Amino acid sequence: MGNNISVSGKDLDDGLTSRITDKPGLAATIRAGIIGGVTGALIIWIYEAVVWVGVQHLMPLAGIPRNATGLVFGKEVQDSLGIWAYIVGTGIHFVFSMAWGILFAAIWPYFRQRGYEATFVALFYAIVAWIVMHVAIMIASTNHPNYYDPAVIIGGFMSHFCFTVPLALVVKRLLAPQPAR
Repeated sequence: MGNNISVSGKDLDDGLTSRITDKPGLAATIRAGIIGGVTGALIIWIYEAVVWVGVQHLMPLAGIPRNATGLVFGKEVQDSLGIWAYIVGTGIHFVFSMAWGILFAAIWPYFRQRGYEATFVALFYAIVAWIVMHVAIMIASTNHPNYYDPAVIIGGFMSHFCFTVPLALVVKRLLAPQPAR
């Protein structure tokens, strides 16, 4: 009976918290961002295949990979590149997706520490990403949809939600605090 055993769990908590790292390193942040960005890039292409091609008939399925080439460099360049437009467009799509992924992975710990859910942050991140990307497209090329058209705006936001939500969930999982080794 003289044994002083704590039932509050405080003794267990003291030992555990000193072995958890909450701040991811640069390599982990970049890795999570790249993996999340590629995941989001694939999911947005699935969205485009289903909605833009299958439902709205805006382009043929084969037009998805080359779409970025036309948006960045114009339709004339896209057409003049032939088969290379698919490779250039795919490269643009994945490079920008990974860059947005790395940026999200870099800002995610700030929001996690304040108790925000990744999907909530992703919704606002999608809106910012859509605006930034489409302002850049407007500057780079005259070949873009009518960004004042409500259908283009809503469709753009929806596609970017399909990009940022999976991105955020992957980053959240990969950057979850891990026990120190």
